Amino acid sequence: MIERYTLPEMGNLWTDEYKLKTWLQVEIAVCEAQAELGKIPSEAVDIIKEKANFDVNRVLEIEKEVKHDVIAFLTNVNEYVGDAGRYIHLGMTSSDMLDTALALQMVASINILMGELEKLIQAIRYQAQEHRYTVMIGRSHGIHAEPITFGFKLAGWLAEVLRHRDRLCAVRKRISVGQISGAVGTYANIDPAIETLTCQKLGLEPDTASTQVVSRDRHAEFLQALALLTASLERFGVEIRNLQRTDVLEVEEFFSKGQKGSSAMPHKRNPIKSERLSGLARVIRGNAIAALENVALWHERDISHSSVERVILPDSCILTHYMLVQATGLIKNLMVYPDNMARNMNCYGGVVFSQRVLLALVEKDMLREDAYKVVQSCAHQAWNTEGGDFRGLVGQHPDVTSRLSPEELDDCFDAQHHLKNLDTIYQRLNI
Repeated sequence: MIERYTLPEMGNLWTDEYKLKTWLQVEIAVCEAQAELGKIPSEAVDIIKEKANFDVNRVLEIEKEVKHDVIAFLTNVNEYVGDAGRYIHLGMTSSDMLDTALALQMVASINILMGELEKLIQAIRYQAQEHRYTVMIGRSHGIHAEPITFGFKLAGWLAEVLRHRDRLCAVRKRISVGQISGAVGTYANIDPAIETLTCQKLGLEPDTASTQVVSRDRHAEFLQALALLTASLERFGVEIRNLQRTDVLEVEEFFSKGQKGSSAMPHKRNPIKSERLSGLARVIRGNAIAALENVALWHERDISHSSVERVILPDSCILTHYMLVQATGLIKNLMVYPDNMARNMNCYGGVVFSQRVLLALVEKDMLREDAYKVVQSCAHQAWNTEGGDFRGLVGQHPDVTSRLSPEELDDCFDAQHHLKNLDTIYQRLNI
């Protein structure tokens, strides 16, 4: 991933240095397991643990000749270890090390993502509480519908990210698997007990039935979880973008002192963070499709998945981490404009209360279809008139005034009616 979107905490997990460090961690864990089960001399393992090392540049140099990164790595490690190196990688195939080490990288990545997700949860929870009663108009199809609160909208976001937390927990369990099972997964040249003990040392579970590789449905599920999470971040960003439009301006991204929005137009304050969330989410969705393509490997394994994963796994983890950090800052510092929300909701003289008037007329024994025609006629007249006054129009219509008292009609235009069940929703989310 390019440096622009790489934050150190996650980026460090996907460097060549960290990858080879993880490879060495797996190889040493296997040697320890071999020694504990009496398969190799414990003295040799002591030497391996003392001397084993690698040099990234040397590994790359060897790889240019042998055209095999694992062999290049093992060759370089043996240059440090000497004779005891003959016990390294004993009975293993390359993917035993690669897939087990990759699991460690993915688990470490999820742990970082979970930490950032908790920060996002807290930011949304705070804003949802802060704006619990900040009344605004709800919109369907982009058109004014009925009153909600901004906190209610945020409560929906909170419920969504809590589901993502559950998904990541479930995915973490399913990718926390290693394999030390040999060339085609049959343990022909290595004891299954070595796999069990190695995985215990690494905090993993042995794969239930690997081939030469861990089946790629696990990795695909991981990418799907990231794609879903970032799709939600995109949804939040799209909502902020729409609410920041000049003719709406109900919320706005924080615009810092000295920040500039356009090289041509000095007045511009653009929602660039939200737009960035939309753009980067597309990359991760594309990577999720590539991960699905990796599932159908030939027989017990081919290598078509390898080149794909070298791109999609680091990039997706790094981008998801970046997006979570950006989204948290965006929501934490969001500018909210209650006066503009009230202005937008009350334009056209209260047409957004049309359903309340309709139901009040039906309760007074007016046929629903007849009531609908009356209310719709008044609403459309208000909508099509500059400065339209729906409340005034229904208040003068004989079919309304003959059934509803002024007090009953006023009650139809009370926004608090739409907020009466907010506490139920908030209690479900422990807000």
